[in-house]
Amino acid sequence: MGTGKITGALTREECAALDAVDPLAEFRKEFALPDGVIYLDGNSLGALPVRTPERVRQVVEEEWGRDLIRSWNDAGWFEQPYALGRRIAPLVGARADEVAVCDTTSVNLFKVLAAALRLRPGRGTVLGDAEAFPTDLYIAEGVTGLVEGARSVLIRPEELDAHLDGDVAAVVLSHVDYRTGELLDMPGITARVQAAGALMIWDVCHSVGALPVELGASGADFAIGCTYKYLNGGPGAPAFLYVAERHLAAGPVQPLSGWFGHARPFAFEPGYDPKEGIGRFLCSSPSLLGQAALGASLDVWERADLAAVRAKSLALTDLFIALVEDLDGIEVATPREHARRGSQVALRFADGYPVVQALIARGVIGDFRAPDLMRFGFTPLYLSHVDVWDAAQQLAEVLESGEWRDERFSRRGEVT
Repeated sequence: MGTGKITGALTREECAALDAVDPLAEFRKEFALPDGVIYLDGNSLGALPVRTPERVRQVVEEEWGRDLIRSWNDAGWFEQPYALGRRIAPLVGARADEVAVCDTTSVNLFKVLAAALRLRPGRGTVLGDAEAFPTDLYIAEGVTGLVEGARSVLIRPEELDAHLDGDVAAVVLSHVDYRTGELLDMPGITARVQAAGALMIWDVCHSVGALPVELGASGADFAIGCTYKYLNGGPGAPAFLYVAERHLAAGPVQPLSGWFGHARPFAFEPGYDPKEGIGRFLCSSPSLLGQAALGASLDVWERADLAAVRAKSLALTDLFIALVEDLDGIEVATPREHARRGSQVALRFADGYPVVQALIARGVIGDFRAPDLMRFGFTPLYLSHVDVWDAAQQLAEVLESGEWRDERFSRRGEVT
């Protein structure tokens, strides 16, 4: 890896000693990681679990290819949104009947936000973070555009209290900021929003699988999340939604009244009668191949201790920050306090894009967010302390050598 310039933290030998006693080390073999690659982009797309191809093959060749349409019943296809929801529920601190796996993150946000507006008649304002991942902003704009008198107002989380007036129906915030990795105070913010009479919707895409999420204990009203990041469900994996039991009991209405959410789908009735419970938030037939891949990953997650995952996440991010914070031109954008940090580290660097491309050429895969953020995700189930040390070493060498100035690294393409 070279000699490098990183100082002031653990040595590589000390990192190896920590890895030797890591209680999560056994999980690394559960993932198909390419040789020579240090993967620090699991906060965008998780690595492939080794058991996933076989599970997908089974669904394609046996359940579909051999058993054909009988598998809707015999293989439990109809029940997959509920069965997978029950498996995700412990990861987000929810009851088993409060979570369903269905559709996409964007579609699920549309459903829960529309339901929230209907639960707060006479209120029309939806507050959202101006710097949230754009889908949250676009969906809020789309939903409020369909409701007379509704509007989407973009603020920053620290401005929330100044905007919580009697017209606010719902607040949509990301538990972890996708750019900086800042972790918000879920119970505290939820309590303040509800004290103002509004409903709280959390986007947990960047926290589920990275740290313990406590939707129930925090009193959250709704939540949405994806499964292709830390949960390793695969590209385009199905998303999930959470609806607090107290709202399910009230029979909330969501506008995407698809066949799969009908109480009696095989009655083929002309009028829509929604299912009871979380089933009323279903819309379309499930994507069975995507759900099969997710199920294979959850086989791994059901053996993981979330407290150990969080402890290792903080140790890895602490280590990376300590190793890189004194490098020339680097500013750490991620909060240092553990209570305010997710499982990624964002570094500001004026020419961050070519630096990330130079790192990728060396086998260290991170990503970039305009205008100047280099993002590095830390996935405790398959990253080691030595991986982190080596990645920091490579960053130091790229910066010291100036190789990032090579024009081949400056050509912009799509960066996930």
